[in-house]
Amino acid sequence: MIGYVGNIEKQTLKNNYFRQVLFTGKKAQLVVMCLQRGEEIGDEVHHKVDQFFRIEQGEAKFIFNEKEEHVVHDGEAVIVPAGTFHNVINTGRGRLKLYTIYSPPNHPDGTVHKTKAKADKAEKEHHAR
Repeated sequence: MIGYVGNIEKQTLKNNYFRQVLFTGKKAQLVVMCLQRGEEIGDEVHHKVDQFFRIEQGEAKFIFNEKEEHVVHDGEAVIVPAGTFHNVINTGRGRLKLYTIYSPPNHPDGTVHKTKAKADKAEKEHHAR
């Protein structure tokens, strides 16, 4: 398939992996994510990547530059501009289901990280190269 066509809400809600890349193009990447209760992505920054998030299920706290906080619910979206430190924390009672679009892509095409621990290990190995 040339691009991505599908019901992104259903795809996001059925995903139980921490991170799964659905599509990678030259200038954008679509990724579904699932954070367990209390789990967070960890404070990170993408110096050359803008990031769009859409929450499909649950509640999250977004923290920008370690001081600005926003609580976000189902159906809401967040954009994190390049160069902004950010963290996403699942503050709801169950799993947090969301999708994100990186522009440009941020992960190798086809990436699947079943858990945050596996994602952290892969990121560490990738940056060690």
